Amino acid sequence: MDGETPKAGEATAQVAVGLEISQWKYLSSEAEDPQMHVILSVRVNGTEGGGRGPVLAQVLAVDCSSSMTWPPEKLHAAQQAAAAAIRMLPDGTPFAVVRGNEKAAVVYPDTLGMARADDRSRAAAERAVHRLVAGGGTCIGAWLDLSHRLLAEQDAPVGHVLLLTDGMNQHDEQMPLAEVLENCAGDFVCDAWGIGDGWDGRELLRITSRLHGSASSVHEEAALPAEYEKLMERLLTKTVPEVEITVTPTPGAAVRYLKQVYPTEAQLIPEDGTQRFVTRAWGDETRRYQLCLSADPAARPRHEDLQLAVVDIEVPGSAEVRLPPQPCVVHWTDNPALSARTDAQVEHFEHHQRLGEAIATATDAHRRGERDLAERNLGWAVRLAHAMGADQQLGRLARLVEIDDARAAQVRLRSEVTAVDFEHLITASSQSSYGPASGTGVGSATDAGGPGGRAAVQCPSCSQQAPATARFCPSCRHRFTGRP
Repeated sequence: MDGETPKAGEATAQVAVGLEISQWKYLSSEAEDPQMHVILSVRVNGTEGGGRGPVLAQVLAVDCSSSMTWPPEKLHAAQQAAAAAIRMLPDGTPFAVVRGNEKAAVVYPDTLGMARADDRSRAAAERAVHRLVAGGGTCIGAWLDLSHRLLAEQDAPVGHVLLLTDGMNQHDEQMPLAEVLENCAGDFVCDAWGIGDGWDGRELLRITSRLHGSASSVHEEAALPAEYEKLMERLLTKTVPEVEITVTPTPGAAVRYLKQVYPTEAQLIPEDGTQRFVTRAWGDETRRYQLCLSADPAARPRHEDLQLAVVDIEVPGSAEVRLPPQPCVVHWTDNPALSARTDAQVEHFEHHQRLGEAIATATDAHRRGERDLAERNLGWAVRLAHAMGADQQLGRLARLVEIDDARAAQVRLRSEVTAVDFEHLITASSQSSYGPASGTGVGSATDAGGPGGRAAVQCPSCSQQAPATARFCPSCRHRFTGRP
């Protein structure tokens, strides 16, 4: 019925899903621990149908520890950002504002539970936000725990926490973050933002990876309100509460892991001891996942395609929104020229993982005062970003280093670099580029290509696919002529 708020797990009839599988099927029959790596591109379309009520329940968790008092622009920006997000909430949306320091308290509404958005409640919530006063320490676990309890009382399909902090989680012993994340995982999505110069990028990534959100930060406090508005615009398009990915290995095979690698990195934990993975809060978008399967070639036929696992994609609550199971295959070979190659998309995202590791190592080195080691690892990160054609990441790295020769990893650490510059780089490194748009085309019910329709290119040397912006082939390292 038009205007009726859908129940959790309910999907509209026009929603469609697609799956594209990208893999290099050849594995060595002599390998000690053979593993098949597969990229699953999952596409959801048709979520923007009209006539639906609110599907979102929103908690705004604002850091009000004592470090937010200086400079004064920091708390002011947090208040302006929270107010901007509140103004964008559709009528009927359950919402609350949480003040966080070493404890957590609801500052709006002033009654138990959450308010429903309308002109009166939005105005009252803005007034409450502008009365926030900073003081005390930081216990992020307490903020998330309170948010979890608030959202648990709502029947909105999508629960979301927008968390802002400027400091370290110094009072973790009062409510350990690790325990809280385990309790909250799967119940809501959390996006976390860093502001100021005292926050920990890896801690934000730890939160958002477990809670299927994204970590971001602002270099200038005044930019935060506009960033909150953009995030809320994206969030309000997410009307499908969850999509399930089920992987069923054949006898002798096993699932090592399934992780989201695009648009951000996220941990996926199978439900209830099965190989069913639940992904949260979808709009019209493509996400990519890396599946790792172990396999045993013993007593298996050689020189033919064998089914290794099947993948099911389903939108719970809608029997129509489900794809037939799609196969992942393996071809056991004793030809090292075949087994040595890697799928272009797998290679891309493994490059991205190594880039993140190089940035993390550089950050640790800089914290210890080892500038030379930090510089070397940033050089390696520049080389990887250049090879991937990741121009946006190169631009971020150029804030920290002067790049003399990206291909040769020759960089010079800028003298004015500070610790927080590394934290900004860490949060940004979790946001991956889309990678090659190639695949087998298996089960493609919708277009699961990259953003903007950018196509892949075929390597003239090995015939593998590579990103449209790549300077060399990820599989055989053939250099593409005419590329800078």
